[in-house]
Amino acid sequence: MKIFAIVVLVLVGLLLLGMALYLTIGAICFKIALARKNTASRIINKELNKLMDQYQIDFCWWDKFEFEKLSLLSKDGLKLVGHFLPNSSDKLAILVHGYGADYREMQKYAKYFVEKNYNILAVENRAHGESEGKMMGMGWLDRLDVLQWINLMLERNPNFQIVLFGLSMGASTVCMVSGEKLPSNVKAIISDCAYTNAYDAFKNALKSYTHLPSWPVLNIFNVYVKSVYKFDLKNADAVKQVKKCKVPILFIHGGKDTFVPTEMVHKLYEAADEKLRELYIVEDAGHALSYPLAKGEYEKVLNKFLAKALKN
Repeated sequence: MKIFAIVVLVLVGLLLLGMALYLTIGAICFKIALARKNTASRIINKELNKLMDQYQIDFCWWDKFEFEKLSLLSKDGLKLVGHFLPNSSDKLAILVHGYGADYREMQKYAKYFVEKNYNILAVENRAHGESEGKMMGMGWLDRLDVLQWINLMLERNPNFQIVLFGLSMGASTVCMVSGEKLPSNVKAIISDCAYTNAYDAFKNALKSYTHLPSWPVLNIFNVYVKSVYKFDLKNADAVKQVKKCKVPILFIHGGKDTFVPTEMVHKLYEAADEKLRELYIVEDAGHALSYPLAKGEYEKVLNKFLAKALKN
């Protein structure tokens, strides 16, 4: 009996130790990768600030206009913020920023659309900027938020012709939105450097930047997020959503992107309807650098795609 009791105690001890390790690893990974103002996004923003000239972002550009601050309540009760600039046309560009950033990151793209006489709505994703939320949505939760933004803007103007434009995580967001039932007002989607799904994005980051194995670290992290936050990284899948896309979609990517490997855009492109899809690769560009590196050609590609989609 003593031996049996000892075995039981050892097993219980190991189980408790395993649970403690699971909770510790999961909580640390969450703090690093998904929490508001997480470690990973602070590192990314620090590097971004070093390369501001390379990315050609002019934060002061926003001060030239009087943007109207809009808000809505998400399906799960978060106050989300967007910045709206009205124009004289019925064309509207909804801009979705990337991981750890805020609406100001979209300056170059906002400037392009303003010069094309579009109304602009630059949203701030949940757990970013002034929007509420403790956990980033990695595009999957954000896709439903974007649907709400679309409906809010159509209440203002039912005649809006809408273009969805996303960068990096924002690009994956608009890809994920593409698989939902969209109003006929949504005429085009532009995805610049999207990842295929959130699980694979983190898997690549682990491999490239920490050299840690995805198993068991990422597996433990995903189990933790599923059990505590009811969110599965594998469900945040842009490829599955793009398969259901019913509107023209343009995929853009840098040929030398290692943060979101270029191979991911090919998977997205292959998943889309061949009658609706277009692909533009800027061969020498790294992550989110296609526009700064090839501005003239990039704009020509956008002009042609949008003219066809909106029949301008």
